[in-house]
Amino acid sequence: MYYFILAVIEGLTEYLPVSSTGHLIMAKRMLELTDQEEVVNIFIIAVQFGAILAVPVVFYKKFFTSIDFYLKLFVGFIPAGIIGFLLNDVFDKLLSSEYVVAFTLISVGFVLTMMDDWYHKNKNYVSRPITYKEAFVIGIFQCVALIPGVSRSAATIFGGLSQKLNWKQATEFSFFLAVPTLTAAAGYKTLKGWDKIQKTDGMLEYLVLGNIVSFVVALVTISLFIKIVPKIGFRYIGIYRIIIGLLFLFTLLRSGS
Repeated sequence: MYYFILAVIEGLTEYLPVSSTGHLIMAKRMLELTDQEEVVNIFIIAVQFGAILAVPVVFYKKFFTSIDFYLKLFVGFIPAGIIGFLLNDVFDKLLSSEYVVAFTLISVGFVLTMMDDWYHKNKNYVSRPITYKEAFVIGIFQCVALIPGVSRSAATIFGGLSQKLNWKQATEFSFFLAVPTLTAAAGYKTLKGWDKIQKTDGMLEYLVLGNIVSFVVALVTISLFIKIVPKIGFRYIGIYRIIIGLLFLFTLLRSGS
């Protein structure tokens, strides 16, 4: 049952600027899965494949434009790809630090509450081709999201707005950039933990079902995100992050862990 819950959380939070990793780490604690941490961590990463597939399905026309589209995604992927590979062990350790998640949920939440002014300033900008330099800069912002709890989509949307893209372009490029980034991360972690997957009873079946669930939920989430955020902005998402982060921090302090 908990695999189903984790898959729903993945699909629901992967493309929202709330941090899917942070929510999955919180869910691990609430579901008391810390004694199965190694297997659960593999599942959490591998189940991203379903959520990844939702992007080319929703934006299928964009993926049949030109080779330039893919080259810019590759350029945007390079910074996080290099940093993630070189510092993989460091970020793996951060994944086990629940206090890091709590603090980043809160701190980035405050940033999001202030993003609305920037969003309103950028919303009237005319859509234009993203340059290779801008793609690379957004990729640098994505590196910050390697810290658990930051949120990849929050970092890359913020990066897009910093390059004077309008909200629609910044959000869409954030979604597109997720495809190579999450595919590389999920592929690497899945291959690394393949022996463990094979030795765990029912894990392959759970992974298949989990990816189907995360795919369906991500499809719905992306569609709603595109419709709702232009109306409500980022402030309420930021407030949500602050509240959930404080509650998680309180839980950690109360348990003394």
